[in-house]
Amino acid sequence: MTETDIIAPMPPAKELPAIERITMQDLFDALRKGLDDFRVMPTHVVFLCLIYPIIGLLLGRMAFGYNVIPLLYPLAAGFALVGPIAAIGLYELSRRRELGLDTSWRHAFDVFRSPSLPSIALLGGLLLVTFIVWVAIAHHLFVRTFGYSEPTSIAAFISQILTTSEGHYLIIVGNLVGFILAVFVLEIGVISFPLLLDRNVGAAVAMATSVRAVTYNPVVMAAWGVIVAVGLAVGFLFALVGLAVIVPILGHATWHLYRKVVAPDLSPRPEYRPRPRTIRYGAQFPSSLFLPSVRESEDGDTTGRQ
Repeated sequence: MTETDIIAPMPPAKELPAIERITMQDLFDALRKGLDDFRVMPTHVVFLCLIYPIIGLLLGRMAFGYNVIPLLYPLAAGFALVGPIAAIGLYELSRRRELGLDTSWRHAFDVFRSPSLPSIALLGGLLLVTFIVWVAIAHHLFVRTFGYSEPTSIAAFISQILTTSEGHYLIIVGNLVGFILAVFVLEIGVISFPLLLDRNVGAAVAMATSVRAVTYNPVVMAAWGVIVAVGLAVGFLFALVGLAVIVPILGHATWHLYRKVVAPDLSPRPEYRPRPRTIRYGAQFPSSLFLPSVRESEDGDTTGRQ
């Protein structure tokens, strides 16, 4: 592999990737390796993950401004549903470190040049839709239980939830629905994104492999889901700043969990060769929009019009 590797695809898979049975020790080892990646690449993960606490704080401010306090918990809990999307750049950094390649933060965005990008976008869109459905259901349950009159403060909202029978109903039903959606996301997404980065497979194969991984290792994967949920909860409790540490550790650990649960493909991976850069001269505008362009080779020489 060269230093220019950017997730060059494997040959198309003829069958589903093989799944390994793993133990709790493997899970703890994946967490240890994820923590080690975080220690070695702290500037990268901070750059990637500080944006998430900032977004969370902005959402909280919007919630206070628009008096949608009942949605604060669904928004916080729903972060687990889109966590795999947030961590996809971290998977790539762990992959590069594993191969001994450059792990500069800019390589986290190499996923946008991945041949699997359409499948990654499709799976990411599915998780986003799941998140939207969760928030919509949570809002519907609150309105159905308490009507359209919203609490004036967080203290009043907490009192309303904890001290009334309607609040107890909302807690039970709401968390049950959230649990079902979380299990769905765990099933289809626990190792889907790492697999799409590593193999030449489509979204359907990635999700099917993820489901098989959970089916083969139900106890360990359930424990992983609990670890993720507890970790994210701790991150939110520390004014969301904890997410800047929790998300990268879990993201890196997910890559190593993928390595343990999916049997390696020993087929040779083709070397990535970047396409020559296209040159368009300003003097040619607007005809350059329609005419063939000049391409530049890696050493800077033009190669002629294509």
